[in-house]
Parts: sequence; structure tokens; C-alpha cells
Amino acid sequence: MKFFAVATFAGVAWGAAAAQEMSYGAAEYLNSCAVCHGVDAEGSGPLTDALMKRPPDLTGLAQRNGGRFPYQYVFAVIDGRFDVSSHGDREMPVWGRQFLEEDAKLYGPSGGEVVTTERIHNLTGYIESLQR
Repeated sequence: MKFFAVATFAGVAWGAAAAQEMSYGAAEYLNSCAVCHGVDAEGSGPLTDALMKRPPDLTGLAQRNGGRFPYQYVFAVIDGRFDVSSHGDREMPVWGRQFLEEDAKLYGPSGGEVVTTERIHNLTGYIESLQR
């Protein structure tokens, strides 16, 4: 019994240490994006076969943009609340709206908007860090 408790504590401590090393952007990506884009961000998540269109490889965004990461564009695509309808239907969820709904419950309408914006910045920065 004593060994089990020590082993369990060691496992929890290791898990907490690993979680502390993960950035907010990485955690958000794994929670919100990896199911479609894949853990490796190359467009091969577990839901890929169920989608009408394959998600793009997010690791080559800078390469496809002349070597510069299109930060504002990626931020706007993730947020999705301010898309121009003439650009066609969205393939992915409007994360800005979904995040805001969660965040406003915890922080109120104004605080929710601030937290939502920060979540999207963290996520965009993480995707920027994945560029090849």
C-alpha cells in the first residue's frame, strides 16, 4: 500500500512538472486544434477523415508566405468573429466566439474579451513556433 501511494504521488508530481513546462499556447493547441490539425500540426488529426476538407499543414505557413509568419492573418482565422462573409464558408469553428462564451462566464463580458484575446495570441504564438 505504501509503495502504491509513493508511486501515485511520483506520477502526479511528474505530470504536474510536465504540465508546468507546457506553454499556454501549446496547451490550447492540444485542447482545441490537434483533433483536426494533428499533434504535429501537419493536418493529420484523428478527425481528418470525417472532415469535408483536409486541415492545412500549419508548420508551413511562413514558408507559404514568403518566409514570414502571417501572424495577424492566423490570429483572425482562429478568432473567426470578424471574417468577411464574401470569403466563403468557414471550415473550422469560430474559436473567438467559443472562447468568449467560456471566458465571459468566469471573468464577465469585459474580462472575458481580454482573456479570449490573450488565448488567441498564445495560440497564434505557439503556431508561429512550429514553423519549419
